[in-house]
Amino acid sequence: MSQNSATEILRYTAFSADPEGGNPAGVVLDASGLDDTAMLAVAAELGYSESAFLTARDEPGDTDSPAARAYTIRYFSPKAEVPFCGHATVATALALAEREGPGDLLFSTRAGTVPVTVNRENGELRATLTSVEPDVMDIAPDDLAEALAALDWPAADLDPALPPRIAYAGARHLVLAAATRERLADLDYDFPRLEALMRRLDLTTLQLAWRAAPDVFHVRDPFPVGGVVEDPATGAAAAAFGACLRALGLVPDTAVLTLHQGEDMGRPGTLTVELRAGDARVRVSGTGTRIEA
Repeated sequence: MSQNSATEILRYTAFSADPEGGNPAGVVLDASGLDDTAMLAVAAELGYSESAFLTARDEPGDTDSPAARAYTIRYFSPKAEVPFCGHATVATALALAEREGPGDLLFSTRAGTVPVTVNRENGELRATLTSVEPDVMDIAPDDLAEALAALDWPAADLDPALPPRIAYAGARHLVLAAATRERLADLDYDFPRLEALMRRLDLTTLQLAWRAAPDVFHVRDPFPVGGVVEDPATGAAAAAFGACLRALGLVPDTAVLTLHQGEDMGRPGTLTVELRAGDARVRVSGTGTRIEA
């Protein structure tokens, strides 16, 4: 089936109330007339790091949110489908809320079920997604060395207080912490070399971070496997990062963290990460706005 010319394609940015900030995503609220080839074509034409494609479901299928509006959602970068994308989830939830009002949503993703709540705070809509169960694992020394070589980062430039890990909360990300803000700002990597490593390790992005305060971080996310040099605001990586920090004992079991991303790209955005004691899942929230075509 080819792309339907009547398909409505929306453009939203997530994690910023400014259309010039945050991370833009394509949003198709009714993708029932599109097949995989057509969805990939839409994502490639838009050129955003990801676009989201929605189809409605009759039943929520989750007893935690029996009143939620339920959908199946799929995500495509310009090059391939990805199992989960946080910023496109936020963008889609905000698009739905603008049309149908705030409330609870249930998104069935390839990574699992992701509940999302949209509230209106101080006159603006804010979406909060709850990740799937996260996992944090070590990275082999040889793989770490290859990542650093592709980035052209000396090992001495890493922050020893936040050791490298591979973290998952719907997608896999390699977490590397820079010792200084200057190290984080200087990003000029070997695109093919890093892409090859990431494909071998099944990584979606690298989550590069610098800790500015106990609960404040600056982050950047190279995304060569998606055909994008850098992702401006990465909700899936933010969720994985929160899980990583907790697993390493670097934040309390209950914590609210602020992640600043996109500043070095000229698209500043803010992601809020919430950890709750007794719940392994990670919540990521942010604002967003429509981008006029």
